[in-house]
Amino acid sequence: MRCNLTSEDEIKNQINSKKEEISKIEEEFKERSSSIKSEVELKLDPKLNEIKSKLNAEQEELNEAVEKADEWSLKKKELNASLKGLKKESVKLINEKEKTLNLKLKELDSEKKKRIKDVNTEIKALQKTLTDLKKASST
Repeated sequence: MRCNLTSEDEIKNQINSKKEEISKIEEEFKERSSSIKSEVELKLDPKLNEIKSKLNAEQEELNEAVEKADEWSLKKKELNASLKGLKKESVKLINEKEKTLNLKLKELDSEKKKRIKDVNTEIKALQKTLTDLKKASST
């Protein structure tokens, strides 16, 4: 039984030894993992921080651009509405101007024709008087 016991003790010792080996492996890989993590962070963190900084700056610029675009969009709508009203008013005034001008020119033309007619009537009367004088002096 002692032989069996020794063999049991040896096996238990071997198991314990293997467990210690596992612990050492875990410790070694924990250290290597930590080392790799530090190495990668040392190499990539500055680049990552630079990119994050650029990203934040670009995002801020984009936000400002969007805000300005919204302001200009609102201003565009306001100006379009104003332009529409001014165009309507302009067309109305152009039509009114044309109508008024035509009416005034028509009135002027009527007055001109009437005055010429009156002068022509006076000329005819004077011509008749002249004809009458000629007849009277020839007799």
